[in-house]
Amino acid sequence: MLPRRSRLAMLLSVLLLGGCFGADDRPVEVAAIGDPDAAFANGPSLTAPAQMLRAATSEGLVAFDERGQVVPALADRWIVTDDGLSYIFRLRDGAWPDDSPITGETARAALMRAIAAQRGTPLGLDLSVIAEVRAMAGRVIEIRLASRQPEFLQVLAQPELGLLRGGRGAGPMRLRRDKDSAFLRPIPPQDRGMPQDQRWTTRARTLELNSVAAQTAIERFNRGELDAVLGGTLADFPRLDAMGVARAAIRVDPVAGLFGLAVVREEGFLSEVQNREAVAMAIDRQALAGAVNLSGWVTTTRVVNPGLPGDDGTIGERWAARSIAERRTIAAARVSAWKSDGRPAPVLRISLPSGPGGDLLFARLQQDLSAIGLEVRRVGLSADADLRLIDAVASYASAQWFFSRLSCAVQSSACSPAADKFANAARLEVDPAKQAELVSQAEAQLTVANGYIPLGLPVRWSLVAGNVTGFAVNRMAVHPLMSLAMLPR
Repeated sequence: MLPRRSRLAMLLSVLLLGGCFGADDRPVEVAAIGDPDAAFANGPSLTAPAQMLRAATSEGLVAFDERGQVVPALADRWIVTDDGLSYIFRLRDGAWPDDSPITGETARAALMRAIAAQRGTPLGLDLSVIAEVRAMAGRVIEIRLASRQPEFLQVLAQPELGLLRGGRGAGPMRLRRDKDSAFLRPIPPQDRGMPQDQRWTTRARTLELNSVAAQTAIERFNRGELDAVLGGTLADFPRLDAMGVARAAIRVDPVAGLFGLAVVREEGFLSEVQNREAVAMAIDRQALAGAVNLSGWVTTTRVVNPGLPGDDGTIGERWAARSIAERRTIAAARVSAWKSDGRPAPVLRISLPSGPGGDLLFARLQQDLSAIGLEVRRVGLSADADLRLIDAVASYASAQWFFSRLSCAVQSSACSPAADKFANAARLEVDPAKQAELVSQAEAQLTVANGYIPLGLPVRWSLVAGNVTGFAVNRMAVHPLMSLAMLPR
């Protein structure tokens, strides 16, 4: 007997997807943490479940594999010129879903539409280095850059740059939606312009993806109803111990990125730079790390994560020579000075996600900020707030990723035009030493502005059953559904 679905339901799913299964085959059951319809969301900035679905059904020129490495997608190979300014892609001999051939012209048109859709977004800033996109003979496309960007292939591999023709992508999986469930089936390689795999019918499996709340996903995983749970964050990390998840099933990705409080309302107490710094000074990050109880979790006072490639050590941790007591004494004096002018006691609204991790974070912030005379109130993610949690994984290992996400084009309150100026100059600088200096100046300006209060690195976790293949922890926290659906050769 099938452990999770009746044979009749399994047979119906197989017939609808046109698959070929043995009697005991079943879909790979995957849950992405999010709202029920999150996987089907559209727009320039996709939710994590929607990124998974987009990457599975609409590949770009390149993609990420299960190890977070860039691999061929619509382009089966490419070269980079010696000056690092030209990327020339040879497209595979395939077809779009409407059966028209994939050519340099059609791929260029699709790429230009994808780039245009990102205007005004952080990814759009990452793409601003593109000077020209040209269709060359046959199935060749060239992207010319205004300046070198060593991480450019990682940028191109983002799911938002999956190429569409007539609103549909070229795979690598076919999608059938049934209410809130996405049924995905790997497309045979010969149908994608690739060499035939003689063992394809024994390797390729249907995958069912659902977007569900974290507690529901963990409960179903514990009951053996799911093969994998993807997209876990700090907001729900404490549930794992509380709900008795087996340690062997927990996978934590060693990611970089933003995890901290952004000033979204530059009024009242937070209108003054020194007061925003007072908030940052008062937070005991070591105590927060102890409360999180995640071995190896890194806290930081830096805007840009420490230790990234190109970090020359110019910018260090803030207030390293001061104890938390000394920092709070300084911060409390600033709060008292604010109140002494006859202004009302500051009350800060902090927007945090629901879940026990959000509860833990708010409890720490409430304790830390009350110690300097500030009152805080917790509000939801969509409510008006003074401070809002940013929790985002870096899609490539560079300070420029941080500058794009904290630029004035994206973070309008308490941002730093000076930091933007230095960051833009760094993007165009060809001399490595000068570029490193400009990067340090950009980070210094963001630090002084105190528009973003860093707490630590993001947390991303998954749950993986022992029989699952095609999963690996990685620095990008990308876990392609195609890899999970394929049995090893």
